[in-house]
This record gives sequence, C-alpha cells and structure tokens, in this order.
Amino acid sequence: MQSLAGESVVVIGAGVGGLSTACYLADAGADVHVIEKNEQLGGRASRLERDGFRFDMGPSWYLMPDVFERFFADFDRTPSDYYTLTQLDPHYRIFFKDGDRVDVTPDRERTKRVFEEYEDGAGDALERYLEKSRENYEVGMKHFVYKDRTRLRDYIDIDVAKQARGLSLLGSMQGHVEGYFDHPKLQQIMQYTLVFLGGSPTNTPALYNLMSHVDFNLGVWYPDGGIGAVVDAIVELGRELGVTYDTDRPATAIKGREGAFLVETPQGPLRPDLVVSNADYAHTEQELLPPERRGYDADYWESRTYAPSAFLLYLGVEGDVDELAHHTLVLPTDWQDHFDRIFEEPAWPDDPAYYLCVPSETDDTVAPDGHSALFVLVPIAPGLEDTPEIRQEYRDRILADVADNTGTDLRDRIVFEERFCVEDFASRYNSYDGTALGLAHTLRQTSLFRPPHRSKGLEGLYFVGGDTTPGIGVPMCLISGELTAEAVLEDYGRPTGQ
Repeated sequence: MQSLAGESVVVIGAGVGGLSTACYLADAGADVHVIEKNEQLGGRASRLERDGFRFDMGPSWYLMPDVFERFFADFDRTPSDYYTLTQLDPHYRIFFKDGDRVDVTPDRERTKRVFEEYEDGAGDALERYLEKSRENYEVGMKHFVYKDRTRLRDYIDIDVAKQARGLSLLGSMQGHVEGYFDHPKLQQIMQYTLVFLGGSPTNTPALYNLMSHVDFNLGVWYPDGGIGAVVDAIVELGRELGVTYDTDRPATAIKGREGAFLVETPQGPLRPDLVVSNADYAHTEQELLPPERRGYDADYWESRTYAPSAFLLYLGVEGDVDELAHHTLVLPTDWQDHFDRIFEEPAWPDDPAYYLCVPSETDDTVAPDGHSALFVLVPIAPGLEDTPEIRQEYRDRILADVADNTGTDLRDRIVFEERFCVEDFASRYNSYDGTALGLAHTLRQTSLFRPPHRSKGLEGLYFVGGDTTPGIGVPMCLISGELTAEAVLEDYGRPTGQ
C-alpha cells in the first residue's frame, strides 16, 4: 500500500474528475483542499434551481452503472449508500422529422422487431452488433480505459497487442455501422451516442461502438435527484475521507514548484506540496502557468478538434408533456449537414438535431405540482457568434421545431426560462471557444494522443478531467480521477508506515 501521508494537495476545479481525484488522494492519506470558481460544486454537472424548478445544467444521462459501482467500491461503499436508481423505460424516444417515432426500450426483442420494420434481417444484425460492442467494452475497459497507457511502446507490448486483437481500433463509426445496417435511420440510432463523445460518425473511431453496449445492454438509469445527486454523493464521500471544499474561490495563478507551490486566489494564496488541475486544460496552461512552465503552446490548442458547444433552453412549463419521454431525441432524416455545421463549416444549423430532457417524467420533485421541467439542447459549433438577438431567433426556431415534430407546443405554457450558450460555457467553465465538453474523441485525440495527466512542464502538477484520458463524460471523468491519483501515488507515494 502506498501512502501520501504528510503531502498537501490543492485540486483546482470541482468537476467530477477533480472530486474523484480528491477522494482517491485523501484515501491515500493526503491533506486535500478542493477550490472551485463557481458558487457550487460539480463543474459542468451543476444544477439550476429557481421558482420551484430544478435542472441538471450539464450531464443528464446515467450510463455505465458498473463504473459508479466500481468507484464507490474502491472506498468500501456502494452507490445505494447515497442515492437510488430507476431504470428508464423507454431508454429514450426518437422523433424523426419525417413523422416516424421510435422508442428504444429495455426489451431487446421488442427493439429487434422495431429494427426489422425498417430492414429485413436488422434484428439479427443488432444482436451481432451488440455482441461486438460488448466485446469491445469488456476488453477496452479492462485493458485500455482503466490503464493509462501514455507511451507508444505501451501499445507495442505483446500482451497489449493480444488483447487488442479483434477490437475495432481503426476506421470510423460511420463505416463500422454501415457494415451492419443499410437503413439510414438504423444507422442514426446506433450513432446517437456520439453526441456524448463530442464527435461525428465520420471522425469518431469505430472503437466507440462500445457505447451501444452501454446503452442497450447496461441500460439507461436515473438517479433520484438527477446527476446533481451523484455529485452530492461524491462530495459527501470526500468529506468522509477528510477533503475540504471552497466554492467561489477561483485560482488566478500557479507558481512555485513541487513541494513549494503557490496557488493564488482572490481570498489569498494556498501553499500545497502538489497541485491537480481539473480546470480546462488549455485555460490552466495558457492563463494560470507562466510561459516557461507550459507543456503546449497556443498553436497546439488552436489546432485541436473540439467537441460541440450547445444552445440550451431550461424551461418550466404548465401542464404535462406526455408526448416526450425522459430522454427524447429529434433527428432530421439526414443529419450529416448538422455535423458539417459543427466540424466542417461552423454555423448555426438550419435543420438541427437536438435533445430534450424531461426529468419531471420520472421525478416529481423537480417541478411544482401541475408543471413540467425540461431542457432543450442543440449541439452547435464552438466559437460561434453568440448574441442575445441570435439566441432569441434560435429559441423561437427550436420551439417551433419541437411543436412541429413532437406534437408538444410549449410556447404558450412557459413560466420559467433560462438560456445558456457559447459565451456562458466560456465564462462559467473557462472552456476553450465555449466548447461544452472539451477535446473531441477523434482518432488523433484518443488514448495516448490526449494531453497527459502529468504536466509536461512542471513537476508536481497534474491534470484530470475530460481533456485527459480516458475522455469525455461523467463515468470517464470518474476514471480519470483514479488515473491521476495513481500517477501521483507512483511519483510521491511511500509504503504505508514510512
């Protein structure tokens, strides 16, 4: 057993990755202090509460329950010690803009019958596809996601090569899905999870078909109280382990060195032995570190491919919205133009694909009696012009689109409304170009091609979160926290008792 007893650590940023790292480091004996620039803990997994309505501002899908179980088990606890889960049925609903509607449910045979309605043999093709995604998930998680392989030689190792045999490591998701399904709507159903990875069918590696195992085999769940309840659980676990937290305390500079850091904040400096940054990686390097301590220059960050930003409407409405499921997707019959407007020729999309989350369908605590709480999320390119006039125009367009394609007209029933877009992501989270998620999962930005957990320019400084490995999403950020803590222990841990 390795110990960090006697070491003090400041974690900058209380996103899921920072909170996870804090738990692991505190459990190893370190004195851990988490500071957060915003008024609440959780980072992008913040909550908006007003007028009796409550919204998860960012992540809203509870996927990969095995990752949460493993995280809490590392501390001899279970998720049920902190929150309860409800499996959603349907997992999600899709409205295609030509009038078709598809419910994806926990009932595999029912889903296969839906697939057969679109294409002969598609039910059996779904079974084969999901078997491959299960294989990719089990091998990928054990040998690649939970292990931080930071060097090319880590992949040349004969045992690694043996495990990688048969994985869909190369090629795009588009090509992989086309190998199983011809019908474009079935292809879209199998690819919608790319939204969570910040990519498109043509730029995301085929390996990420493992997300279909997450969806179809592991299920889609709702933690009572929303993702915010999961944040509360991780924070409470940290407190039990001795972590301290400060909100409304941004870091303004990182100075010094290992053993003698100076983290400047408006409330005064902190002087830890080690620093972990869960702030945006580019922001940390370009704004908090002096030039000689940066691992990457401005040209590097400018050359990266970023996940989408988002146009968000948080809405409290009178009455029910029964046409909508807890998770609802509205998709144009040809969505390539929308992806092109994000990655190829950035512009506000004319015929957008978007997502509606209606937690009040499952949880009656998120809205007053007789009301519904929901948000609309439209993925858009980061860095787009974002003005009040554009927001108003796009808001009106989206609400009309919702009415036209789901049969739910919200426009005359809205009693609460909040908007969030590119400029808000940039100002609230210091995210590069206002990206909602960070670095996209392109082939050149996957695994060892993502920025490392260890700073390249300053010993004793570490990074955690969606820009590092294993990547984007709440489960991945939990794992990122474990990997960062492992790096700290490898570098500074001492055998227990020393």
